[in-house]
Amino acid sequence: MDSAPETPLPPGLRALQRLVTALIVVMIGGFLVLIGALVMRLNADGPPLPDLLPVPDGTEPTAFTQGGDWLAVVVRDEDGAERILIYDRLTARLRQEVAIAPAE
Repeated sequence: MDSAPETPLPPGLRALQRLVTALIVVMIGGFLVLIGALVMRLNADGPPLPDLLPVPDGTEPTAFTQGGDWLAVVVRDEDGAERILIYDRLTARLRQEVAIAPAE
């Protein structure tokens, strides 16, 4: 049997083949980084609650956020009720307490 010799690819097509291969490698690497970041984010604990904020006894902090001159902590009581405690950023004194009503 007579096999035809393979003709080499033209230089432009060879460069395109290398570019496509590089794109595949970069996309796979980016996908792996994205999956890794997602896994780390989902396994992470919540934000650390600043030690200087006095949360009431019998409550568990569930969320923390901050604004310009205030800090807010969402706490859950032992009975499951949730409240938002708003503290002054500089003095760490309780400014306001907001009860979160359950959805109807």
